[in-house]
Amino acid sequence: MRRPHRETALPTGPTRAFSLRVRTEHQNTSPGAPDSPGAAAEQRGARRAVTLFPLLVLLAGALGLLSPGSFTGGAEAVPYLLGVVMFCMGLTMTVPDFRGIVRRPWAVALGLAAQYLVMPSLGWLIAQALDLSPQLAAGVILVGCSPGGTASNVVTYLARGDVALSVSVTSVSTLVAPLLTPPLTLFLAGEFLPVDTGSMFGDILKTVLLPVLGGLLVRLVAGRHVERALPVLPWLSAVTIAAIVTIVVAGSADTIKSAAALVFLAVALHNGLGLAIGYTVGRLTRLGEPAGRAMAFEVGMQNSGLAASLATAHFSPLAALPAAVFSVWHNVSGAVAAAWFGYRDRAAAPEDAGGTGSPKDSDG
Repeated sequence: MRRPHRETALPTGPTRAFSLRVRTEHQNTSPGAPDSPGAAAEQRGARRAVTLFPLLVLLAGALGLLSPGSFTGGAEAVPYLLGVVMFCMGLTMTVPDFRGIVRRPWAVALGLAAQYLVMPSLGWLIAQALDLSPQLAAGVILVGCSPGGTASNVVTYLARGDVALSVSVTSVSTLVAPLLTPPLTLFLAGEFLPVDTGSMFGDILKTVLLPVLGGLLVRLVAGRHVERALPVLPWLSAVTIAAIVTIVVAGSADTIKSAAALVFLAVALHNGLGLAIGYTVGRLTRLGEPAGRAMAFEVGMQNSGLAASLATAHFSPLAALPAAVFSVWHNVSGAVAAAWFGYRDRAAAPEDAGGTGSPKDSDG
């Protein structure tokens, strides 16, 4: 007998594996609508996930900085660690995650285009404007050329955005990464460092696409068993991402002090402009306020774990430093942006007290 309220796992990468579960009727909650007690509890859990993950990564980075010698040779393990994270992502994916692609192909295509046009271009412009060294420039550009960060899904939920659209865009951008990330990196970062697109394609295939598809296949075949393991996946993914950051930071510990401020500025500009442009694209194309919020996080939040892995394997640990910083910062900025959207909704609520509670400016 079919349950009237089916629950689906909300994909959130490292935070995806925090197993936040959202009822389908809550996925597109209108901004300003009141929270039920259950939804409020879900939001508290999501906020904890978004808060704990960057704290864990910060501690991991500090460990790599304070004791770099302990992780000598760890760079070779980074691709395998990323494969573990991507496999966990595949385990939390379900067939309904892809239905939104068929239902709204235009919106998903727009999100995909914005992801792979806005962030790579911003990466190149920021590298030029800040006159970054070749290694750092390539690292910033590689972050921009990576697929969307899956933590965007949980932040979209916190911001009362269109979670279904966010899930669809994240899934598609991840699956097409082997085809788009290498040529984009060559085109934009080739002037700074040599880029082996064939090798990069193979690495993305092995560390991203195959593990994700493998996880999805296991979920389809052994769904009940996977459901029991879902509570463990958050910590497995979070600890694995933290291990990647530790190795990346340890590999460039000697140069971090001199470059840290510049890298942070580049990352903050990259992420902040991505959030703003993504939101603007969603609103200008009249997708509606919830979709605009989803677009903001889909464009502004990147798969920094993949960027760190590729930078370490194809460039240097120093080139992976922007990705390590991005992995912390985009979670912090995303949580702040979600809180700001919530504040704006609460401020507008009295004006709509006598109405239906739906957003006045929703176009879709």
